[in-house]
Amino acid sequence: QPRKLQMTQILAATALSLFTLAAQAAEPAGGFKGPDSLRLVTAAEASTLADDSAVKLQGHIIRSLGDEKYEFRDESGTITVEIDKEDWNGVQATTDTRSEIQGEIDKDWYRPGVEVDVDSVRLLQ
Repeated sequence: QPRKLQMTQILAATALSLFTLAAQAAEPAGGFKGPDSLRLVTAAEASTLADDSAVKLQGHIIRSLGDEKYEFRDESGTITVEIDKEDWNGVQATTDTRSEIQGEIDKDWYRPGVEVDVDSVRLLQ
């Protein structure tokens, strides 16, 4: 009897999981579809913007600084960017790869300087 009860519980948990996944997949993906509202800025401009400002930068990731932080360079200079593993979305970049990053300015009272907290990375042609 205990084995039969255990199998019933496993089947019930599996059915609940499948139902939850199906419900999530059925939810429409909402959001705005239209012109890009992010303003393209340079690294130099980004370093002067207010905390949480949405930005888009184009240039090169030139080196890893560790702890998911990278040095990003464009024609105006460099800025530190933080790219979490899940925000790479499979993109493979090298120092020669021209990339576009989108994210928000991150300023902390306890840390000097400015970073960009990156939401997405894409390769440019």
